[in-house]
Amino acid sequence: MLESGIINRRHHVGLQKVSALAEMGHSFVGPYKKYKFIQDDTNGGSALVCSCFRVIESLEPTCAVGQIVLDTIQAHHEVYRTGSGCLLFLAGAWSRAALDCLERGISVTHIISAMSEGMDICIDVCKKSSVPFEALADTGRCTATSRGSGSQLVKKPTPETSQVSGHMRGTATVGHQTLNISVQRKVKLSRHFYGTEVVSPVVLPDQPKFPDISHISTALSHGCDNSMKLAVEVVQMQWKTDQQEMNYPTFDTTKVMTCVLPCLPEDCACVVPGCVVLLSSEQASIAHQIKEKPLKVAFINGDLSHTYRHLGFKSLTGLQRVSQLSDLSHSSGEDEWLEKVVKLLLTLEVHLILTAGFAHEKLIQSCLQHKILIVEKVKLSVIRMIAKSVGAVPVTYATQLSKHCVGTGVQVAIWRDLSSFERTASTVVNISTGMNTGLVTVVISSCLPGKLQGLEDQFWACAHRLHHSMKDQAILPGAGGTEILCFHHLQRQAEYHSRRHTEAFRHNAGAVVNPYKSVVLGLMAGGLLDYIITVMANSGTISAVTAKAVVSHQLQKFHKDQNISGKFPQLILEGENEASATLSVMSSEEVPSIQIYDNVSVKQDAWRRALDLVFLVLQTDAEIITGGGSNDGADLMLL
Repeated sequence: MLESGIINRRHHVGLQKVSALAEMGHSFVGPYKKYKFIQDDTNGGSALVCSCFRVIESLEPTCAVGQIVLDTIQAHHEVYRTGSGCLLFLAGAWSRAALDCLERGISVTHIISAMSEGMDICIDVCKKSSVPFEALADTGRCTATSRGSGSQLVKKPTPETSQVSGHMRGTATVGHQTLNISVQRKVKLSRHFYGTEVVSPVVLPDQPKFPDISHISTALSHGCDNSMKLAVEVVQMQWKTDQQEMNYPTFDTTKVMTCVLPCLPEDCACVVPGCVVLLSSEQASIAHQIKEKPLKVAFINGDLSHTYRHLGFKSLTGLQRVSQLSDLSHSSGEDEWLEKVVKLLLTLEVHLILTAGFAHEKLIQSCLQHKILIVEKVKLSVIRMIAKSVGAVPVTYATQLSKHCVGTGVQVAIWRDLSSFERTASTVVNISTGMNTGLVTVVISSCLPGKLQGLEDQFWACAHRLHHSMKDQAILPGAGGTEILCFHHLQRQAEYHSRRHTEAFRHNAGAVVNPYKSVVLGLMAGGLLDYIITVMANSGTISAVTAKAVVSHQLQKFHKDQNISGKFPQLILEGENEASATLSVMSSEEVPSIQIYDNVSVKQDAWRRALDLVFLVLQTDAEIITGGGSNDGADLMLL
């Protein structure tokens, strides 16, 4: 996967591979996503991607480091559906920082200690600069100023702004709320890096008022306006259909599913109550026969196949029956299973099956002959929701079905016939129970089938940004604002430790615990600076060289002017070309009515996972190089 010429095999190969992998995703960082083709030279296949997650997924890494990177990004994407680009970029940037430290002779132990402290500083900045929803609800604008140790949005900007403290504190008071920020970071590594919990602002006393959803959605759209409009429509539909009294509005993404249509224009995208699915021509003929009738339905948690085993199933290794060596016997076992399942379905009078996985092709054909419709790849949360509403019990294997597991009262309605749009007679149906389950389907369409995956990813990214903003009850200054603040505080801490080390050496006061902390923190801050510059360059307004010069110039003013450093910066490019482009760190009096914001938990988790990835590869490389027997290797954390 990686060219051998890139890797210097005399040094930490793993860190170099992480850095090389991260380079592939640089063009996808920022709000302006560009589609790119990835072509497979072995079979001539290709994929159209527009995100870092899809790039790494499509590459199918074969080396150990590549697989670890993929596992890390997949674990993050599964929870947040956004922020993978930031994760991958910083993993590469901090890998280069660690390599630079190693070349300077800094030990692994000192690197991990200093970078962990640097992460604590960044997380503390996030906590202190987060904007609570209560403040957003009190004003129609998304405008931030800093007061004391917390951050607020005020209707009239206040000129008195205090500098965000770089010291660790236990709590921060915002209005009438107390945000708990006393949790310290503990590094605990595992295969999927679940060792550290996502720390988000926790509101202790009262539930705040909820702000206008239009302001929040615009601030979190990140350039995906059409996808965010769909997400907002889903939120509003959930709030209207929810019959329970809610002290605080929420967005339940488990009640949302998507249906992609490869034949309609993109402006046909819409939000539909119920479970909307696309059927093939053969399935469509059955749907027309059973439509508008109350049906008995069965639910399968996994694949509908005779070879499927759930995750907890363990078979003995090295054990094989003689009968399994015969293709004829194997085929006979498959036929027996098929006959048993079909007979069971007919006995239970089941005419609809929803399965979370794939179904066996022969079973699908047999069921079609008996007017039984099988719908594959249904979200597990949707299966459980529909099953609960009709009094059914989902099962793992089809042979477990009984009359107590089957639900009654499900109807299949023809939502749209696409025969006039496609050569095949495909049909879109809506599966409903006649009850208000709160289930919503977002229909995503495009005349270009290759764009459907990207459009679906954009919707889920927007939906999860809204979901996590409501869960966190706070948001962060975006457009590089939080990164600028973190860079500023990392630099200040680096300067502080440098002075402390110099004074200790001058007065012969003894050795400092970590004399390299200032160097490591400075290099770690450089990774955040590279991220800011790349986002600016990807905007297409200026080149990377100009962006670096503009940011460097503005940061000099940022460090000197205490009034600027106390305010939330927002990177705004002014000027139509490189010659007139300037970077504005705007104060609260100057910001536009709508700013760009990020999610608290998403950003924190992306940073943590990136650093955990660097630590894991760094320690693994060190154990390989030293053999795990040196003094430096003895101090490594256990994996």
